[in-house]
Amino acid sequence: QVQLVESGGGLVQPGGSLRLSCAASGSIFSINAMGWYRQAAGKQRELVTVITSSGSTNYADSVKGRFTISRDNAKNTVYLQMNSLKPEDTAVYYCNIDAYARVRGLNRRTEVWGQGTQVTVSS
Repeated sequence: QVQLVESGGGLVQPGGSLRLSCAASGSIFSINAMGWYRQAAGKQRELVTVITSSGSTNYADSVKGRFTISRDNAKNTVYLQMNSLKPEDTAVYYCNIDAYARVRGLNRRTEVWGQGTQVTVSS
């Protein structure tokens, strides 16, 4: 089974920074895309950013120039550096991966979600 463990959330003042981490573990053969989503209270989950296995990135317009996604393939870990945080960035942030792994006895493509980490931007 593949698991994701997120860390790095918390409370920060507007204009501050946070760095989220998400480490994948289990019988993983390869990881294609790794991404971050967020869900604010009363709203639908939305894509924040994604990074492919080749390092190509895509960002939501609302975070361009402020957030940076990166990955360490040797550690099966993805990071999200968040700078110039705004109150509207407040949400639960979820890590997501698209991987090829051994799941329930079968080698197959699988999508996995992290448990979520709260980010609160407030003075």
